[in-house]
Amino acid sequence: MLRFLVLLSLFAPRLAFAALPFPIGNVEFRDVDQTYAVEGLVEAVKQATVSSQIAGRIIELKFDVGDYVRKGAVIARIDESVVGQQVAGSRAQVDQARALLDNTRAQYERAKQLFAQKFISQAALDKSTAEYKAAQAQASASLAGAGEAAATRRFATIVAPFSGVVSARHIELGEMAQPGKPLLTGFDPKDLRVEVSVPEYKLPAVREQARAMVEIPSINKWVKATQVTVLPAADVKTHVSRVRLALPEDVRDVYPGMFARAHFAVGRAKKLLVPAAAVLRRSELTAVYVVGAQDQVQLRQVRLGEPVGEGQIEVLAGVMPGEKVALDPVRAGIYLKQGKN
Repeated sequence: MLRFLVLLSLFAPRLAFAALPFPIGNVEFRDVDQTYAVEGLVEAVKQATVSSQIAGRIIELKFDVGDYVRKGAVIARIDESVVGQQVAGSRAQVDQARALLDNTRAQYERAKQLFAQKFISQAALDKSTAEYKAAQAQASASLAGAGEAAATRRFATIVAPFSGVVSARHIELGEMAQPGKPLLTGFDPKDLRVEVSVPEYKLPAVREQARAMVEIPSINKWVKATQVTVLPAADVKTHVSRVRLALPEDVRDVYPGMFARAHFAVGRAKKLLVPAAAVLRRSELTAVYVVGAQDQVQLRQVRLGEPVGEGQIEVLAGVMPGEKVALDPVRAGIYLKQGKN
């Protein structure tokens, strides 16, 4: 019986914590990266605005903003009736040039025979030769014009240059397309990066560690940069250099133009950490619900440092190592108000 009571006393805190209607986390010291934070923007490595190369009315527009488009898919069609007439005219010019070439070739062959028999002069032969060469040049020009017209006709069908998501549509169905007029803008969501400006005096530490975490505050997301690249150029006025941080392919809900914050690793430090989910922010109050061994819940104000990623944030004052905190402040507050301590 005594042994059972001893075992029960050992597991009592764990059983008590398990009975709470909210999860709990630990306050603990951990070796983490000492970071330098700088703000920037998300941008797409592959981003393009597709424009028209011919004039014509848009007769088909297959995709809209937010649609995923595969490489080579038809995204728009332009009325090719005018281009079709140009193709027909160029073919007719080719036929005319070929007929003229055949005629001048026959005359040239006869002129050579007559000159060999001394029936015509050198001047007559030269004239026939020049007419034959001119017909050859005209036939070549007609063929080139026909090829250009055929290529122009292919421009009536616009295809996606790479797989990606449509981010903007600049034209509507039925509107007139003009050469150079934008139609759709898209980007590849699997190839994103963040570009920031870093002062020159911080570059040695950034290059040495070559590690960084990227924070997207609007969606409360942290991702690890797969590559850190310092561009070999500096601004002569501000003395900063551009640094690019490649994002992983599987990152979700991140788009070009979003605000981002890069946290570069510049060293290591031991910090007291608390789960970020445990922090309660109400106006000027920043606090956590500390859970005692006997299910005692206490709201305690804390002073926070900087986030360190992986759902953890530095705490400078208010809690001690080894204490437990509620990971759901709302439910912990309800529990406290119901007087279940």
